Amino acid sequence: MNTFRLRFGIEVTIRPIGPDDGPRLQCAYNRLSPESKYRRFLAAKPHLTSADTRYLVQVDGRDHVALVATPTHDPTRFVGVGRFVRQNEDPELAELAIVVADEFQEEGLGTELVARLARTATDVGVRRFRGTMLAENRAAHRLVRRAAAGATRERPKGYIHEIEIELAA
Repeated sequence: MNTFRLRFGIEVTIRPIGPDDGPRLQCAYNRLSPESKYRRFLAAKPHLTSADTRYLVQVDGRDHVALVATPTHDPTRFVGVGRFVRQNEDPELAELAIVVADEFQEEGLGTELVARLARTATDVGVRRFRGTMLAENRAAHRLVRRAAAGATRERPKGYIHEIEIELAA
C-alpha cells in the first residue's frame, strides 16, 4: 500500500484490488455519474453485473493488474480504479482503463494511477499501453499522452479514438 496526496489535500491509499473488493467496486460504480460510466465503458451501463464484478476483481497481477484508490480516512470507499489487461495477440501491449470518482477528477489521481500501472507493466514485460476513449474526452487523451515515454499513435474510429503509447523501458 502507498499513499498519495491529491491537489486539494486529501490523502488516498493506492493498493492492488482483491477478490473480496466486489461490493466496494459495485458501490463505487453506482456513485459515478451516468457520464463517467459512459466514458469508462463507451456505452450505457447503469450497473455492473455480478459477472462484470467478478472479472474486474479477479486479477492475476501479471496479465491483468488493477489498483484501487481509497481516501486514507475511509478505506472502504473506492474513489479511483486503474487497470491494464495484457493482449493475448501481442504480449507487449496492454489495454489501459481508468475511472475516477466524479468529485476526485482533475486532482492528479488518474495520472498517479497510470504512472503506477506503467511501472508495474514494464516490470512484467508490457511495453505499450492502448487506451480506447471517446474522441471528445480531452482529459482522457491528456492523461494517456502524459504517460508516454516514447512514440504515441492515435487511431480515430469515428466518435472513439485509440491511443497507443510506448512506456519507459
